[in-house]
Amino acid sequence: MSFDATNGTLDSSIAAFDATLAQLAQRRQTDSKAPIDDVLASARTVMAFPDGLDALYARVAAIETAGVFTGRDWGRPAILQPALAVRSLREGKADVTTIEALSEIRLLAVATGVYFHPGISAEQARNFLTQVMALNLDLLAGPMSEADRERPENLGQIVQALYQYLLAHLGYESILESLVDEIQRLLAQRPLQTDSIKQMISQIAKCLYDPEIDTIGTVGAARLVRALFGPTPGCREDPGLDIYRQRLSKMDESALVEEATGFARAMRDTGLVSPYHPVLLRYLREYRDDLLLVALGLSSTGCETLLCYQQLVYALIDEALFPETSQAVYGLSLLLERGALFSAPIASGLWRQIRLTLSNDTDQTLRRVFGEAHEPRVFLLAGTLSLLGQPLGVGQGNNPTCQSVIGLSMWADNAGDYLLQLIAWAARDDEVLSRFEGERISSRDLEVGLAKEPPLDVDPVSVVLIPHLDRLYMEMGRLCGERDDDLHRWINPEFYGWWVGQGFRVIANIHTGEIEDYEGFIRHFYACYHPFYNGNMPLIHPQPAGIVVTDSAARLVGRHAITLLRVALDASNEVRVYFFNPNNDSGQDWGQGIVCETQGNAERHGEASLAFDEFASRLFVFHYDPLEFGDHEAVPDEDVTRVIELGRGSWAADY
Repeated sequence: MSFDATNGTLDSSIAAFDATLAQLAQRRQTDSKAPIDDVLASARTVMAFPDGLDALYARVAAIETAGVFTGRDWGRPAILQPALAVRSLREGKADVTTIEALSEIRLLAVATGVYFHPGISAEQARNFLTQVMALNLDLLAGPMSEADRERPENLGQIVQALYQYLLAHLGYESILESLVDEIQRLLAQRPLQTDSIKQMISQIAKCLYDPEIDTIGTVGAARLVRALFGPTPGCREDPGLDIYRQRLSKMDESALVEEATGFARAMRDTGLVSPYHPVLLRYLREYRDDLLLVALGLSSTGCETLLCYQQLVYALIDEALFPETSQAVYGLSLLLERGALFSAPIASGLWRQIRLTLSNDTDQTLRRVFGEAHEPRVFLLAGTLSLLGQPLGVGQGNNPTCQSVIGLSMWADNAGDYLLQLIAWAARDDEVLSRFEGERISSRDLEVGLAKEPPLDVDPVSVVLIPHLDRLYMEMGRLCGERDDDLHRWINPEFYGWWVGQGFRVIANIHTGEIEDYEGFIRHFYACYHPFYNGNMPLIHPQPAGIVVTDSAARLVGRHAITLLRVALDASNEVRVYFFNPNNDSGQDWGQGIVCETQGNAERHGEASLAFDEFASRLFVFHYDPLEFGDHEAVPDEDVTRVIELGRGSWAADY
């Protein structure tokens, strides 16, 4: 470190920190909310010494045990988000920056195997630090900015020192390689929100072109940078949007075709859309609309849709596609490929949304989250295109709203006209209407649901719609009152749609909480969904289901809502369950060798998959069609036994 500590020696500062930490641990025995301000202030003093981070690294277990992270987001490291961590480190107040720094030192200890944490695996910790380091690569690629330099209490220097400390332990070369792998893994899931990924790629670009940094063997990194900043000859050197517009006006037909083809290829290959891409689309829309088919990368289905709904597509380009909303280009392309506009209500609903007048609350919320580069309606329309084009790309952010988010995904995939109606109500009227068992419900005056604060770390449609859906779901639960089965049995068909199976099975008794007839539950699921035992009946409509999430040590984490999408044989003739997990990243390690896959097993973008028996071992609730029931007696005993053993050896041990 290049800064001086002014509060005595390192030894005395460590002794003071140890004493303060011990006092906190003692107070926490009688007061779970005992303040940690003194510990954080003492930790900052230690961090100011050249070997201070080493001293804190050696005390990770004591820091955790004393309860420094308890009762805060940092107490659940698996839910932490790299983009938010960067803000905490670079922009947070002193205490926030300090606790974030301590948390990342802890995760470093987890990643290197020095410390075991039940809430996060070594791989997850390393992936998290990889992303955080990528978003802070500017601290490596150049001197500190004035904003960092001028932060009080040496915070800028502390953050830079922390970054160098992480780098020294994890190694730049391995970080860049794993960073590229991590980005590619995330992009394979085609998320709607790519801002943090694009920020990481921006930082990679700075390092790739810094002559002081050795970046030999970074073909994958260069491919990502090129896809975002220079996928075509016309923008290869990232000339800036204005210069690129000027270049387009001077290109001949072959050059324009090359530009259109290059953008479409990069978009399809990576799921990323360069900010130059909408500039080209807007130019072609005005001067060479015959090349829009090429620039959007459309197949015969997409071309047919565009030609049939040409004026609507042109209006969507005019109103929604800008460099600041570039990802919506991919959404529009996939929307056309799906042929969704051939459903007349969807086309009409999009015309309505183009002209939609937003309420004051919606307007202000969208401005606060997405800024002032365009009118809020632009961001909402762009987000709608993305969601309709990528139903499996939506995520819940750091919010307990999985039940509402799987609704967005289902409707975008299966009932786009209904989704557009919900968006119009929420955005224009600050109200969403629904019915439960014949009774009309309005979201307007309901109390907050599971999400106590409005979700702000999500896509535009979720920002507007999720608070209403969350409240409606909770109200349906209230209207159920006391019943003889799990309330999801009645809520889900009313909330999601008619296609939700009227049959329902839950593994635990709602009164005692104990598992009842585990074998019957598993046989029933096999008979309904496994193609070998249900007459090879495919899953027609997506079905909501409840799973039990476990950590990498197979310990219970909690219940979670997902969507069953399909059951099919993979390339190795193994029957797999393909499902939608709304938790932002579907690649999870659930212990016992059960790892949710997102690619390599015939997964479509946004799907997660597991072998049928592995999925069944984490199942808690499912719906089914009571009139389409297979042969549960034909399910082999050994298959049922294996599933039960996996369940009993993990989460079910607590039931």
